[in-house]
Amino acid sequence: MQAMQRYQDMTDAERRQIRMYGCTEAQMREAVERSLTFRFSGPAMYAASILSDAQEMIAHDDGGTFSFMQVEDARQAMNRAKWILFTYLMQGDAK
Repeated sequence: MQAMQRYQDMTDAERRQIRMYGCTEAQMREAVERSLTFRFSGPAMYAASILSDAQEMIAHDDGGTFSFMQVEDARQAMNRAKWILFTYLMQGDAK
């Protein structure tokens, strides 16, 4: 597993990835490819699982307003699911 890198030592691209996904693309690729769901059910099922998690994140608001972190976590989860679809399914179609 990669050593944790300090945010201020990251490249601009890595910082953008952190804002979009909550981790770098390299960290995400490592986590995805280690996942049992990905290994046994494939990338579409793994993406669907992440989208279900995002759905749960926004299904329950406390008192009618979502916190910034609830919204941000759901947004990043949806971005991770899209990355998986684009990286493992759509690029595979192009080959």
